[in-house]
Amino acid sequence: MLESVPWWMFVFGFVLMLGPLVTVHELGHYLVGRWFGVKADVFSVGFGHEIAGFTDRRGTRWKLSALPLGGYVQFAGDMNPASQPSDEWLALPEEERQKTFQAKALWQRALIVAAGPLTNFALAIAILSAFIFAYGKPDIPPVVQVLVENGAAAKAGIEAGDRIVAVNGDPVDSFDDLGGKIAPFPGERLTLDVERKGERLTYAFTIPSVTESDRFGNTYKVGQIGIGSGNGRLVPVGPVEAVVLGVRETGQIVDLMVTGIWQIITGRRSVQELGGPIKMAKFSGEQLSLGWMQFIHFVAMVSINLGFINLLPIPALDGGHLAFYAAEAVRRKPAGPRSQEWAFRTGLAFVLALMLFVTINDVASLSLFGG
Repeated sequence: MLESVPWWMFVFGFVLMLGPLVTVHELGHYLVGRWFGVKADVFSVGFGHEIAGFTDRRGTRWKLSALPLGGYVQFAGDMNPASQPSDEWLALPEEERQKTFQAKALWQRALIVAAGPLTNFALAIAILSAFIFAYGKPDIPPVVQVLVENGAAAKAGIEAGDRIVAVNGDPVDSFDDLGGKIAPFPGERLTLDVERKGERLTYAFTIPSVTESDRFGNTYKVGQIGIGSGNGRLVPVGPVEAVVLGVRETGQIVDLMVTGIWQIITGRRSVQELGGPIKMAKFSGEQLSLGWMQFIHFVAMVSINLGFINLLPIPALDGGHLAFYAAEAVRRKPAGPRSQEWAFRTGLAFVLALMLFVTINDVASLSLFGG
């Protein structure tokens, strides 16, 4: 039976998820900027018309804006898409000019820009590490305890009791490692190395594609080979190991994101799997309805997603600025103001077009339209 979530929980969950993540992201830019002595004129959560705000003693306007789909920090003197010095900037007194973004060294500007996405990653690592420290890490030997009779693994020759030692040549230490190596790759070839009575055997077969549904009716195409681990246990870990495992888990999630994007680009996954703000609000409400622990874990996943997307080398995103800074470091001079401005306008057009596409995609998936 499908569970129903009240509409207000979608709205509340979305605001509760996105608001703090945007704030954390922009705080990363702001705090590193302040560290390097750059004055911030505006710190905004949201875009468009100001709903509420105040000006602090440093002259920064902190405000909440009407469109809650992002935010920005406007540093002093940073008045054009390419962050290039303008005539107005050149006319500033030297003391004021030194407080502007453009006056800082290339490496300082790069750190200010990179700080936003990196802060999102840091938040996710902190959340995941806290969960691991509180509950422990899974200790599940990679031994096949459950074998589906007509599953792909059984048909290939895998037997109950086999110990999986490698997947596609990559060593396996825990059964928990298998999910990320199998589930995201439906329809692709798989090579399993197993140990049976002291003998190492290799099996190669195609991962079947299975469509699963959760309690809310969301469907997912995943790969399944028909094996299970039986019972496992959680082993307590110290704070340092928890952080190490949190970093590792974050890296694994980023790897899955890259895999998913590449599968969509190459046509192995449907573009219908892309989601926008409506689908994000839906998932936020659903996870919130499951409890605070599930919701906080979901926030960590979205924080990783936000950091990753912002590091893509697309003009108008943080990664686009960093790409230009990298080119400037190699060329020993920045690209021309006109070329940078056109690149950022093109990047902005691409981002807006993508947002429009995923929003239409979200609306089409609603049950109202038969999705």
